[in-house]
Amino acid sequence: MRLHRLDITAFGPFGGAQRIDFDDLSAAGLFLLHGPTGAGKTSVLDAVCYALYGSVPGARQSGQGLTLRSDHAAPGTRTEIRLDLTVAGRRLEITRQPPWERPKKRGTGTTTDKAQSWLREYDPAAGAWKDLSRSHQEIGEEITQLLGMSREQFCQVVLLPQGDFARFLRADAEARGRLLGRLFDTQRFAEVEKRLAERRRAAEAQVRQADTELLADAHRMHQAAGDAEPLPDLAPGEAGLAESVLSWAAVARSTARERLAVARSACKAAESAGAEAERRLDEERELARLQRRFAEARERAARMAERTDAYEQARARMERSRKAEAVAPALELREAAGTEHRRAAEAGARARALLPGTFTEAGASGLAAAARRAAEELGGLESARRAEQRLAGLAGERAGLDRQERADDDVLLEAESWLSGWADTRTGLRAAIETAQEAATRAEQLAVRREPARGRLAAARQRDQFARDTDAAQAALVRSREQAADARAHWLDLKEQRLSGIAAELAAQLADGEPCAVCGATEHPAPAERIAGHVDRRAEEAALAEFQRADERRAEDERRLGVVREALAAATAEAGDTPTERLAEETGELERLHAEARAAASGLHPAREALTRAESEYERRTADRQAAQLRAASRAARRDTLDRERDALEAELTAARGDADSVAARCAQVERLAARLTDAADTARAAEEAAQRLKAADARLADAAFRAGFDTPKAAAAALLDDDAHRDLQRRLDAWQSDEAAVRAVLAEAGTAAAAQRPPADPHAAEQAAEAAARRLQDAVSARDAAARRCAELDRLSAHAAEGTRRLGPLRAEYDRVARLAGLAAGTSADNERRMRLESYVLAARLEQVAAAATVRLRRMSSGRYTLVHSDDRSGRGRSGLGLHVVDAWTGRERDTATLSGGETFFASLALALGLADVVTDEAGGVRLDTLFIDEGFGSLDDQTLDEVLDVLDSLRERDRSVGIVSHVADLRRRIHAQLEVVKGRTGSVVRQRGAG
Repeated sequence: MRLHRLDITAFGPFGGAQRIDFDDLSAAGLFLLHGPTGAGKTSVLDAVCYALYGSVPGARQSGQGLTLRSDHAAPGTRTEIRLDLTVAGRRLEITRQPPWERPKKRGTGTTTDKAQSWLREYDPAAGAWKDLSRSHQEIGEEITQLLGMSREQFCQVVLLPQGDFARFLRADAEARGRLLGRLFDTQRFAEVEKRLAERRRAAEAQVRQADTELLADAHRMHQAAGDAEPLPDLAPGEAGLAESVLSWAAVARSTARERLAVARSACKAAESAGAEAERRLDEERELARLQRRFAEARERAARMAERTDAYEQARARMERSRKAEAVAPALELREAAGTEHRRAAEAGARARALLPGTFTEAGASGLAAAARRAAEELGGLESARRAEQRLAGLAGERAGLDRQERADDDVLLEAESWLSGWADTRTGLRAAIETAQEAATRAEQLAVRREPARGRLAAARQRDQFARDTDAAQAALVRSREQAADARAHWLDLKEQRLSGIAAELAAQLADGEPCAVCGATEHPAPAERIAGHVDRRAEEAALAEFQRADERRAEDERRLGVVREALAAATAEAGDTPTERLAEETGELERLHAEARAAASGLHPAREALTRAESEYERRTADRQAAQLRAASRAARRDTLDRERDALEAELTAARGDADSVAARCAQVERLAARLTDAADTARAAEEAAQRLKAADARLADAAFRAGFDTPKAAAAALLDDDAHRDLQRRLDAWQSDEAAVRAVLAEAGTAAAAQRPPADPHAAEQAAEAAARRLQDAVSARDAAARRCAELDRLSAHAAEGTRRLGPLRAEYDRVARLAGLAAGTSADNERRMRLESYVLAARLEQVAAAATVRLRRMSSGRYTLVHSDDRSGRGRSGLGLHVVDAWTGRERDTATLSGGETFFASLALALGLADVVTDEAGGVRLDTLFIDEGFGSLDDQTLDEVLDVLDSLRERDRSVGIVSHVADLRRRIHAQLEVVKGRTGSVVRQRGAG
């Protein structure tokens, strides 16, 4: 994978659009990414990761979504990352836009746009880019498949965080296991351990369940056998469990079969005795029934003889009732006619009471004639009623015309008043529009002048600040130069003094008999002696160190002065030589004029709307005035027509009303009288007809009673029976006849009469004998059935136990095999000597590869001193496999990596990171990683070690790789020429790029 170009817009600290050309940076093999703390160096790496995977690394994953957007970005600028890279021989371009809140196109407020992604591929044949996908999921799957790495692996292998690997060196076996597990995706081996443990538990549960079921069958057989055979004491998992259960079951089945044969013989004997007892009981019961039947028949015959007179009276009463039934229709007709006549007379009296006194004695025909005369009068008044209604409508219409006239007068008055001032109103509105238009033009012109003025003012303020910073830096440089010169002079003085007294220093090391380091003599007759104020080696080295620190401060002050001067030159080029106060006054005046012009121009739209509304109102008022004038002319003609019609109707109604208040009142009087006359005539006619029907019904009833044999109709009515009395009397007569026939039939039966001659029967004794025989039979059947059920249950349970024993064999063998494999994989088996889990074993192999790959670079960085080796010694809870030691060639001893110093830890972790990158790359399918980034840690190295580390990184170019170093170390800026600097400012950060040339 090689990065070519990265475009960043409104992302993290970058408020505007920034472009990074990795091809230019990668030409030298090594390039430096530097900048002040918080400028955005890490955000460049985050942008690469976000473009590839749609999320940022590690703990910054919460930065996805709206929080990825730069706080310095303009409201209308959308956050976007575009990455151009080559992977697996394909040139791809990935563009990602996270969700963002933008201003609404209409109205106020904001709205949220969804995240978008694009994937394009460059087609060399066509010389153009072609679209591949716009789906987040498809793009993520495509990139992950091409790189062969997850986001976590990419961040660990391509963006090498040194702090993580320093912790990795000092971590225990479990922490190393978690990191390696994420990088090498050994979850499948952990899943194998988990699946084996689950299978072991499942197999164990199956074996224990089978043993439990077998013991349950044994206990059920023991209960079924009736505790005849004692059950041996058994438990799940016990050796020989199945054989013991099956042997005991065979003995229990044999005993149960013997008991069943005995019970069957006893049952047959009890059945024969019970049948004989039942036969004798049936005979006694039948004899008792016949004797009881004959006695009851004799008693019923005696009682019937005592009630013979009552039977005869009832029969005679039934005969008179049958004769009276012939007179019943005439009686019913007479009663109905009387009721009808009474009701008709009462209705006629009520109807006559409502009529005037002149109609009291009139008959039905006179009342009908009077009703017809009232109806004729009512018809004559119908025309006058319509005329009266029309007169009322004329009054309402006349009042409506008056209301319309008053409303139109108001409309005309208001329209004339408003239209009289129309010319002045229109002139004023047009003048306001022209004034606002001139102000808008003036505001646009001032806006064009305002922005450059603002830029010059900001640059002038920076120019002033940078001038002050330059003076301060210049003064600091003068002081640091003086201090460095003084420190150097002091060091040279001390060095010269030491050289002057070096003889005394050498003499202090002489010993009798030992050769002199200068002349070789073994005798030292007059050794030099130290004088007061002698300068020794320690004082000289302290002075030298002080001089070096002063010289470093001088160099830093020179660099700072150069940076401030560059910034001052840039600000001066933009702002010019105009004083800041003058630029501020000019800018303030432009701001004031622009604000006034905008305020004046803000009335343009309201003025135009006001003119439009005024013109519409003018047209409406003119139309209202014309319409009111037309309605006034038509109302005058209509009013004359209504007056003439009113006079004619009033003359007609005066003749029709008579003495009533109105025609409607007169119509109501005549209508009520006609209705009452009609009702009275109808009731009088109905009363006359009812009287004729009553007279005919009386004659018919008298004739029917005489023919039926009754002296008077009243006697015939008394002989009638109602339905209930008739049914009751008939039921008593039928019951008497039925009882008499039944008694005669019983007394005539030959068997019953013969049974009455025999001695009394004794069924109670026969019942007791039969019950005793039945109890004996029931006990025998119960014993036989229980013995049969016991045999059947024992056979069934024995078969089930035998089947369970056959299934238990393969289950136990499977459990033994799975338990052994699970113990080996989990590291708990005695066969696993190092108690190493399967996942740890795989990770140990990967760690051994990583240590070997890291050692190649570590030996070069440490000048052949250190070697990383993998150790499978036990550590932490008795497990082993993930130990990591370092071998020191100077001492020949192997020690833990946690004992390395700060600088040694850095280049050891760097070597480990590079080695891990190689191994993970091979694990991911051999995808080339041509661009790597290394984050911080170089400040802990001395000059020699730093040179060796840079040589190792520079050697990566042999594999056509480019390495980006993220660091604050100033010395790296002199050593590495290709640089990408991130500069932060108040308006956001920007990038400055310098290639190898």
